[in-house]
Amino acid sequence: MIESGQLTLGDEPSFREVIEPGGRWSRRLETGERLRIVDLEGQQAVDFLCYSAELPLDRLNVPNTVKLNRSLYVSKGSTIYSDRARRMFSVLEDTCGFHDTLAGCCSNEMDLLRYGVVKTLSCRSNFVAELAKWSMAPSEIVSNINFFMRVSFDDAGRVEIAPGQSKAGDYVVLQAEMPVIAVLSNCPQQNNPSSGFKPTPVEVAIWRAPGDTTREAAA
Repeated sequence: MIESGQLTLGDEPSFREVIEPGGRWSRRLETGERLRIVDLEGQQAVDFLCYSAELPLDRLNVPNTVKLNRSLYVSKGSTIYSDRARRMFSVLEDTCGFHDTLAGCCSNEMDLLRYGVVKTLSCRSNFVAELAKWSMAPSEIVSNINFFMRVSFDDAGRVEIAPGQSKAGDYVVLQAEMPVIAVLSNCPQQNNPSSGFKPTPVEVAIWRAPGDTTREAAA
């Protein structure tokens, strides 16, 4: 049996893959399936979007998630909500404790403004390419969650991307509460501490819903 904290996931995942630094990934998950994201080397941001598999226009809504959880951070016990305030994912386990909802994704255009660098790879470009697989346009990109990324803020509302708190092997386990399409960008950012100034690989794994011993994770 695979143990994540107090959570038993089952014997073996039905799917497992390492996402290279700067890489991207997406997959459909059915209700009850569990997605584990592992920061293999530490301090690696993973930008996350999700969409209803049955009605993609009902998608991750970060303000709803913040308001209904009453927290600017996503962590164990949080629920990720959609535009229609539907439960998309529950956070079952989390060994890091800080997952950002404020900073959104990096883009080639933003990096030119912030750092004066010309790039062709960013979390936004990863999202554009990955959403195209599901017949979704760049206009479907919304504010995202950044797993393993820490953004600090003070009483005056000033925000700053801070060094990540995650250590090698830290993970988060999400349970799909509806059929969803999960989309990840393993952040390629090298100009701020969101990925420790040196992007590294992460691992994703999927376990079937409890009691489901027949189906493979959907492609």
